[in-house]
Amino acid sequence: MAAMAPGGSGSGGGGVNPFLSDSDEDDEEVAATEERRAGLRLGAGGGLDPGSAGSLSPQDPVALGSSVRPGLPGEAAAAALGGSGETPARLSIDAIAAQLLRDQYLLTALELHTELLESGRELPRLRDYFSNPGNFERQSGTPPGMGAPGIPGAAGLGSAGGREPSTTSGGGQLNRAGSISTLDSLDFARYSDDGNRETDERVAVLEFELRKAKETIQALRANLTKAAEHEVPLQERKNYKSSPEIQEPIKPLEKRALNFLVNEFLLKNNYKLTSITFSDENDDQDFELWDDVGLNIPKPPDLLHLYRDFGNHQVTGKDLVDVASGVEEDELEALTPILGSLPPNLETSQPVENSLLVQKLEDKISLLNNEKWSLMEQIRRLESEMDFLKNEQFAIPAVCEPIQVCVDHSPHKDSEESGQSPVVNSSDRGKNNDIHLSISDEVDSTIPKENSPNSVPRREKEGMPSSSSSKNTVHFDKPNRKLSPAFHQALLSFCRMSADSRLGSEVSRIADSEKSVMLMLGRCLPHIVPNVLLAKREELIPLILCTACLHPEPKERDQLLHILFNLIKRPDDEQRQMILTGCVAFARHVGPTRVEAELLPQCWEQINHKYPERRLLVAESCGALAPYLPKEIRSSLVLSMLQQMLMEDKADLVREAVIKSLGIIMGYIDDPDKYQQGFELLLSALGDPSERVVSATHQVFLPAYAAWTTELGNLQSHLIPTLLNKIEKLLREGEHGLDEHKLHMYLSALQSLIPSLFALVLQNAPFSSKAKLHGEVPQIEVTRFPRPMSPLQDVSTIIGSREQLAVLLQLYDYQLEHEGTTGWESLLWVVNQLLPQLIEIVGKINVTSTACVHEFSRFFWRLCRTFGKIFTNTKVKPQFQEILRLSEENIDSSAGNGVLTKATVPIYATGVLTCYIQEEDRKLLVGFLEDVMTLLSLSHAPLDSLKASFVELGANPAYHELLLTVLWYGVVHTSALVRCTAARMFELLVKGVNETLVAQRVVPALITLSSDPEISVRIATIPAFGTIMETVIQRELLERVKMQLASFLEDPQYQDQHSLHTEIIKTFGRVGPNAEPRFRDEFVIPHLHKLALVNNLQIVDSKRLDIATHLFEAYSALSCC
Repeated sequence: MAAMAPGGSGSGGGGVNPFLSDSDEDDEEVAATEERRAGLRLGAGGGLDPGSAGSLSPQDPVALGSSVRPGLPGEAAAAALGGSGETPARLSIDAIAAQLLRDQYLLTALELHTELLESGRELPRLRDYFSNPGNFERQSGTPPGMGAPGIPGAAGLGSAGGREPSTTSGGGQLNRAGSISTLDSLDFARYSDDGNRETDERVAVLEFELRKAKETIQALRANLTKAAEHEVPLQERKNYKSSPEIQEPIKPLEKRALNFLVNEFLLKNNYKLTSITFSDENDDQDFELWDDVGLNIPKPPDLLHLYRDFGNHQVTGKDLVDVASGVEEDELEALTPILGSLPPNLETSQPVENSLLVQKLEDKISLLNNEKWSLMEQIRRLESEMDFLKNEQFAIPAVCEPIQVCVDHSPHKDSEESGQSPVVNSSDRGKNNDIHLSISDEVDSTIPKENSPNSVPRREKEGMPSSSSSKNTVHFDKPNRKLSPAFHQALLSFCRMSADSRLGSEVSRIADSEKSVMLMLGRCLPHIVPNVLLAKREELIPLILCTACLHPEPKERDQLLHILFNLIKRPDDEQRQMILTGCVAFARHVGPTRVEAELLPQCWEQINHKYPERRLLVAESCGALAPYLPKEIRSSLVLSMLQQMLMEDKADLVREAVIKSLGIIMGYIDDPDKYQQGFELLLSALGDPSERVVSATHQVFLPAYAAWTTELGNLQSHLIPTLLNKIEKLLREGEHGLDEHKLHMYLSALQSLIPSLFALVLQNAPFSSKAKLHGEVPQIEVTRFPRPMSPLQDVSTIIGSREQLAVLLQLYDYQLEHEGTTGWESLLWVVNQLLPQLIEIVGKINVTSTACVHEFSRFFWRLCRTFGKIFTNTKVKPQFQEILRLSEENIDSSAGNGVLTKATVPIYATGVLTCYIQEEDRKLLVGFLEDVMTLLSLSHAPLDSLKASFVELGANPAYHELLLTVLWYGVVHTSALVRCTAARMFELLVKGVNETLVAQRVVPALITLSSDPEISVRIATIPAFGTIMETVIQRELLERVKMQLASFLEDPQYQDQHSLHTEIIKTFGRVGPNAEPRFRDEFVIPHLHKLALVNNLQIVDSKRLDIATHLFEAYSALSCC
């Protein structure tokens, strides 16, 4: 067990040992070194024979001494044995115990103490030592390499247990380990004769722990030796630092440290398989223990912390100049205590000393290089200021001091010399009243002073601010005193002004030219921005932009623009507008080349930023900067960026901004090869699922693209025909299910193109050359054109001005009315190709699709209002009338009936005939609806087209009177078929008409029809009465309708009217759930019950089944109330 001892001999003792007498302490100093070396050799050799410790006894002190001190030299051995050649003097057991404790053979001392305890001869020294737990705990405040007070060399023993493998790990006392126990915690049975087996097992465990500790120590020592062997020479380090392009080779110690940090990062971020593979590839390293990396190496922060902290350590990339550097004596003296604290017996002490010295010198070199770069920058700035002064032909007095910046001295000496520089006193100023600042003053004022916080630049001491723009010499009153310059300098030192920091250095320098102001702002803004509140950072935008615009260094400009785009984490709308305004001002000032090289990269970097506000800023920037970019970049890079964002971005706001920017790009692009790409982008934008994006497409992108298409001559040849073909294809493919969304998309695009088409017609008209602005310009009626969705769809904006449009409109109307369309190719295309194709498409629409009818109605209404009344009356209406052929001779014609049942009727009625609301126009609409109602009724054709017309027109209250006029025409018509149709049309009209019209016009007409000689007419009024009961709340009106329905149910003449009973049951089932509860409970349900009873007596099975079916449906609907 004595083999455990050498592990603790890792450091020299420096304290007083309480276990030794004065004479024993003298022996300690003599033999300390050899004892430690013997201990190391003993540890390496594997230890003593286990039986040797067991053979010791208090009666054989000589043997014990020889077994404990195997490595003593001649004098030490003679002293221990009492002399050579004589009978050795008997040593006391207390002295042996003190010797064991002093040499840290603690396990041997513990065994001795146990044997003495079992024999009843307890030794107080051992008892006190092993009963004190403090002797086995680490003292955190003990310096590395120093033993704890009173226990020399105790620092390393903890490694024997495998707990602390470092031999200089700063211990002092032993770690608590499983192999070390205090006397109070001893199990004496373990050490008795009966516990030999347990003792043997414990010894085996301790030997294994010792062997592992030795292997760890040897590995760490090998690492240290290898690190010392691979240490890069000092001159090579200088070369690496002076030439950054030369990559310094990685050292083994650095490699192991980086491996550990990388593995730690992989584990923290759940890259477990990668971590396992990484560990397998570095099987010579233990990734669970940092101490395996190397001796005395503190664990750095993790990789994430190092990455975040990287930006805080900026190194200015400047031209380097070799300089001589030395180490001050006091710095070498400062290294002495550190080197002196190393254990003298450590075999690798010389490499450790060299490593510490090299590290210290490297730190010093780094500081000197930083100072050198700062001084060189100041030199260049001063030289530029000198050139500026020479160019301005300012009077420069004789230089009092040579311009010499001592970059080859340490900052310490610089500060000593700067503190001794003289100042200009009052007597000097008295000799010459026209004193200018000398160049030496400029140098002194720009070099930071390092000597003391009270040092002041010379300019501040003299109170003479310099300004190169000042034409007049600055004079200061001189005191009539006889104080010495030294006294003045000492007196001014109490002002407590500081120039020894970065900020102090900036404050002490007053910019005397525009260039120096820009340089100062470029240095200060990166430090200012992070400390400004987020809500107020937009106040910095002008400052950042001016500096980025005028700064001479490209890298600084790039950094400032990066700060601008990252100024606010999530900029709101107002903040983005401020940034965009600044970017445009920047672009106007610097020109297209710098915009491409400096601003666009900032946009490209943030195209995939995680915050939508930042991507929104990028999208808006592309549009705002489009006018200031080279045309090749507009049609290539910027267009590709916007296309990517339109296809990939998930945020609606971002895609909306992309669409608006694309519209701006389309207004500046001039590459015809990009036309097809623009058309594909247009279709993608129109099909976007977001309503915001589609609205932006109609307001910005489509008008801009249409303007470019017009210039290329593709509006009538490609864009409009392509959209029409897509609509026709949809209708062909949608016989069993029309995609109404796509139909709306294409038709709304056509509707947005109407202003561009009309502008093209005006600009290519025969009279366009005559349109000159002279004399009084006619006014355009406010209602002449439909309200545009955006200014870009305003015809006056497309033409150029409202005055120019007024002149063209006057000539346009005159041409249509008097001269015709001969030679007017653009208008002839509209008349001969566009209108026929549109009317053909309208005939293919399903008339029951309310949405499609409404869309085409709005399209024709805008087309006719835009092209004017004359065009509508002379070109549009005749083509519809030719197709419809409304005359009684076509009543029996299947072709005519077929056209009247299609969507052509409602679209013509609601899209063309309602464009203008003058009296003749209204009469034409009334006449058309009356004719359609008559023809459809007499030909027994479906009424779907008429119903669609009434539904579309009934949505607008302005047409209610007109529709009631049409229906009254049907009420008084001689044909029962027409009267029956009119009765059914009232049902559609009642829901939208106000109650006054219902009471005054609808109910009287229905009561008139309810007394019609034809039973079919009376039956046709029942649905309209039911709708009134469902929608009207006037009590008197409801009572009138109730009485009329009761007459249908109770009048004996209707008892056998099967069709009437069927119609009433269906009406009750439809209106019952929405009708007044009292009406439902007191009228509807009782009468349904009566009808059911009557139906039970029905003899005809088909009629009884029909009534039962309708009763079941009615009761099912009422059961949900």
